[in-house]
Amino acid sequence: MIKDLILKNRSYRRFYEDFTVEKKTLKELVDFARLSASAANLQPLKYILSCEPGRNALVFPELKWAGYLKDWPGPREGERPSAYIIILGDTKISKSFGCDHGIAAQSILLAATEKGLGGCMIGSIDRKGLRKSLQIRSSYEILLVLALGKPKEKVVIEASRDNNDIKYWRDEGQKHHVPKRKLDDIIIN
Repeated sequence: MIKDLILKNRSYRRFYEDFTVEKKTLKELVDFARLSASAANLQPLKYILSCEPGRNALVFPELKWAGYLKDWPGPREGERPSAYIIILGDTKISKSFGCDHGIAAQSILLAATEKGLGGCMIGSIDRKGLRKSLQIRSSYEILLVLALGKPKEKVVIEASRDNNDIKYWRDEGQKHHVPKRKLDDIIIN
């Protein structure tokens, strides 16, 4: 069921770094994005795949991991993603990417979840640093980075106690809690 897949698709930030995600798997995931909707069917997105430790080491320091967890600098060595998919917008095809990269990212993450993987959609990126590290041409706009791997943490959804308190948090056992607003609070009649 799609609901089960959506409930399992959480923003994981700690992984079994030694678990290998093959390049073939990354290509399969990008194929789901390729087949997804695209505004005016322009298909302006391009992808950089990374699943080798050396290349992953270039990507990792250019990412910021969890804005609400102020004392947590991100996953430590051994808990970092074993793969990344960097979503780019090709400015030679379009100057605006609308929500194409969000649609593509969700398709990739749902497919990854179905394969027993987990991921995190990261928009807080040192784009200048990543561009330099990976030698990304200036005609490509860096839109998102998807961190992927075998999740090493438990993420649970819970009802928001206060409609304004949506900050995720970790308990003493490092279980990651994600408060969600109530359905009736987000539907306007």
